[in-house]
Formats: sequence, C-alpha cells, structure tokens
Amino acid sequence: MADITLTAAVRSNLSTLQNTSKMIAQTQERLSTGMKVNSALDNPNSFFTSESLNNRASDLSNLQDDIGQGVSTLEAADKGISAISELVDAAKAKANQARQTDDASERATYEKQFNELRTQITDLAKDSGYKGKNLLGGSGNDLEVKFNEDGTSKLDISAVDFTDLENGDLKIGALTESVKGSSASLTVTGATDGSTTLSSLSQFEDTDTLEIDVDGTTSTFTIGADSTVDDLTNFLKDNLAADVSYDGTTGISIEEGYENFSFTYTNNGGGGADGAGVADQSVADATAGTFQTDSSIDAAVDELTKAASSLRAQASTFGTNLSVVENRQDFTTDLVKTLETGAGKLTLADMNKEGANLSALQTQQQLATSTLSLAAQSSQSVLQLIR
Repeated sequence: MADITLTAAVRSNLSTLQNTSKMIAQTQERLSTGMKVNSALDNPNSFFTSESLNNRASDLSNLQDDIGQGVSTLEAADKGISAISELVDAAKAKANQARQTDDASERATYEKQFNELRTQITDLAKDSGYKGKNLLGGSGNDLEVKFNEDGTSKLDISAVDFTDLENGDLKIGALTESVKGSSASLTVTGATDGSTTLSSLSQFEDTDTLEIDVDGTTSTFTIGADSTVDDLTNFLKDNLAADVSYDGTTGISIEEGYENFSFTYTNNGGGGADGAGVADQSVADATAGTFQTDSSIDAAVDELTKAASSLRAQASTFGTNLSVVENRQDFTTDLVKTLETGAGKLTLADMNKEGANLSALQTQQQLATSTLSLAAQSSQSVLQLIR
C-alpha cells in the first residue's frame, strides 16, 4: 500500500486507531479469560514463575490424597486398639470372676469364655486394616507417609503384630480348658444316714485308711471310732474338684471331675480284705484347666495387665503419629493455597481495572474515529475547489 499517499494527520490518527483496537482486543481477552498473562509472550518472567508455583501446588495436592489415606490407616489402627482394650478388660474380668469362686465347673466355664475372648482379639486385630494396610498386622504392614514432592520429608510408622498372641507383640497365652474325667463311687452299705459311724459297718474298720491321689498329690483319711459317712464324704469334697454326694443308703458317688484321682484303701484292723468299700473306680482322662488353681489365675491376670499397658503405650504412639500426619496435612493444604495465590498474583487480571480500561479504550476509539474523519475532510476540501 506504499503507493497510497496519506496526509500526516490521517496517518497519525490511523496509527492511534490501530493501537487502540489492539489494546481493546487485549483487554477483552483479559476480561474473557480472567488472566493478564495468558502466555509467555505476554510476560515471560511472570508466566514461567506462575507455572512453577502452580506445578508445585499440583504435586502437593496429589500428596494430600496419600496423606489422607495415611490418616485413615492410623485411625483404623487406633479404633482397633480401643476395641481390643475392651476385650482385654473383659478377659481380665473373667479371670477375676474365676478367682472369686472355688467351684471347678464355674472356673471351667470362665476358661472357655476367656479363650473365646482371646480369639476375638486376634480376629479384631486382623480386621483393623485400611485398603490393604494393617498397622496391627505385623510384618509387611509398615506405613510410610511422604510430606513433600521428592520424599525427603516423611514419617515412617512401624506396624505391630497383635494377630498372634503367642509370638506377637501382645502376649496373652491360651488357657488349658478343663476336661472332666469319668465318675467313681464308694460302696457304703448298712448305713441309716450320714451320721452313721463307719466302724459300725461291715466293710470298714477302725484305723483303716483311705488314701486319695489327686494328680500326684496324696491325702489320707483315717477311720476313727467316731468317723461318720458324712466325714468321709466331706473329705472327698475337700480334695476332689468334683461333685461328691451320699445317696443316704448304698454309696458315695463322685461325679465327673476335673482332676485325675485314684483310691488306695488299707485295712489296718486285721479284719476284712484290703480295698473293702472301694467300688466302680473309673477316672480316665481328666484334665484340670488353667483356672483350677489360684496361682494360674493370678498369672493370667498379670499377663492381661501387661497386655493392657502395651495397648495403652501403642495407642499413645499411634496417637502421636496421627497428630504429626494431621498437622502436616493442614500445613500442606495451607501451602497449596499460598502457592496458588502467589501464582495468581503474577497472572490474574484485575477485572475492575480491565473493565475500566475497556470503557476508556472504547471512548478513545470513538474519538480516534472522529478525528480520523476530520483529518480526511481536509483532503475533500481540495476536491471541492477542483470541482
């Protein structure tokens, strides 16, 4: 268009109009995108600095998901420990109940209940995982929570093993459960009631002895002139973990009990045969369970007390870990906001300012158009003279 000759006034006004149109286009783009820097061409320094800040914010946002999963894993383990603690307290209550009774049958019931609670403890520990990671599940369940992009800032959380109460980190031994043996009886004939003296009966004589062996512990009852059927019955009750009763006529019956026992009857009076008065002895396969002795119950209570202390200590450890992870989670959230805000300061447009700019530019465009028209009229005046 070099062949077209424009006056200086027209050319000046045209240039102004072109620049104004360019700035209007730029302002309209800022208003439509909300960004004052849309590409590196607008401002290389601001554009690339903003991109760096946004990229870091994005990386940290991705880490937020992993940190959140770590929080959930710790919370699952903490809830598991709380539930296990309640079961340990329940087991301790069963042991204390067993300690308060001398009844072998009741103690045997508490043994079974104790072992059931113990099974529930291991099952609960196995169920305390989150998305395949169980901090109560032992080996292979350690948790690593990363807090920054390159993993140099992290927290390593070691798992414990509460799923194996024999060899794991929570020691609660299984109880031997009592098993009853077969019954036995002592023949007592001729007695009118429990107050009948034994020496008045044909199968017993004064100075005879009845020795009872209970799992290797022996006790001896010596028949005296005043010894009665009730005396013999009470002797058996005191030394056997079984129900002993006299039927009032023919014999003393010993129901199934939790101890292996045997009788040795010795005739020391010279009359009758050794073994007189002992009949139907059958006591195979009796087993006295753990709770059948007070010392064993006390040992179980001590074990449970230690287990409760271990649970509290581990809960405190996981609690500290949870506090650290939650603190870093909050910090990362705030840091992401800071990075995004910083990036926005470099690239976001001030919509109020850009709106005012557009209004001013539109006014300027109208003025430039009018001025260009006036400048062109001077050439038209020359044309009128020629005509």
